[in-house]
Amino acid sequence: MALSAGSPAGALRVAAPGVGLAVALAFAAKFGSHEIGAAFVQGRPSPVSPVLLGIVFGVLWRHFIGVGARTETGVRWILGTLLGIGIALVGLRLTLPGLTGVGLVALPVVVLCITVAVLVSKLVGRLLGLSQGLQSLLAVGSAVCGCTAIVATAPAIKARDIDTGTALTCVVLIGSLGMLLYPWLASAVFGGAALPAGVFLGSAIHDTSQVIGASLIFAQQFNSPDAVAVASATKLLRNLSIIVLVPLLAWAAHAQAARDAGAAGTVGGRHRPMVPWFVVVFVLLVLVRALGDQYFAAGPGAWSALLGAAQSTSELFMICGMTAVGLNLSLSNMGQVGFRPVIAAALIAVATATTSLGLTWTFVRWFS
Repeated sequence: MALSAGSPAGALRVAAPGVGLAVALAFAAKFGSHEIGAAFVQGRPSPVSPVLLGIVFGVLWRHFIGVGARTETGVRWILGTLLGIGIALVGLRLTLPGLTGVGLVALPVVVLCITVAVLVSKLVGRLLGLSQGLQSLLAVGSAVCGCTAIVATAPAIKARDIDTGTALTCVVLIGSLGMLLYPWLASAVFGGAALPAGVFLGSAIHDTSQVIGASLIFAQQFNSPDAVAVASATKLLRNLSIIVLVPLLAWAAHAQAARDAGAAGTVGGRHRPMVPWFVVVFVLLVLVRALGDQYFAAGPGAWSALLGAAQSTSELFMICGMTAVGLNLSLSNMGQVGFRPVIAAALIAVATATTSLGLTWTFVRWFS
């Protein structure tokens, strides 16, 4: 009897080719990173992060071999579920004192970066003749949480399908470029310091998966594992701001609907939650870590062993997830969106990163 795709076993069978491809490329990335380290820098971290290799392997596979319909389901499952679990498990790395220390620096940086992104998107969008809907989507995608923010905002402002697709493409392309470049920029400015580097990466890069990828690259390249937790906490603050921004943007779009013909379109498909599920689990695991440190830290090493296993699992899942990001990134999309939205997205990203870099450096000096 044939298994239906709707049953758990049938769904697993449908997803298996894509999951197998992403996992195989992820393990190839881990092996390649280890071998490069063994060949060139014995006794020190590999100069090439497995996350970076995983992204590159995924992009190359999609570009030269292709990702067919049989593998897309599994790749989407890794992006939607496995990567989310890996991100959520990062919550177990954060202690409440550490989270408080991060918040003192991250919160003002996040607020000002969001303000800059929204203002620059409006200014640049008008200069380049972009529609009001596209301006808003680029603003929220760059300022808050990338693709999730765009998908959550588009129905609220009645954005056109073309504007939504263009904004998603620009955020993926520009954010992916930042994911690959910003870890080295952070190292050049902050050295191996986890707090400022994590705040910068968490406030300047668009999508949650891109922030995690950049912080993992920084952690692995510059031997600063705490940067992942700092970047995740900073990104959490940005994600929560969507609760305020979406109603404001919806109100603004409604007020200008009579003058803005672009706001008359609709976006098909079901609405997604404004706050991703893994953000909620992330917060819960921060609380679990706080309770565990209080009640189990003085006892035997089981709690420490559990935390270590969770960290290893989180890193493995996120390497697989970032490999799936590479498999999902189409280089051909650059030529399909036109140059004006890409220029706008790039200028917003530069303004946001510059603001984040300057403010983080200033606040770290004040609090140090």
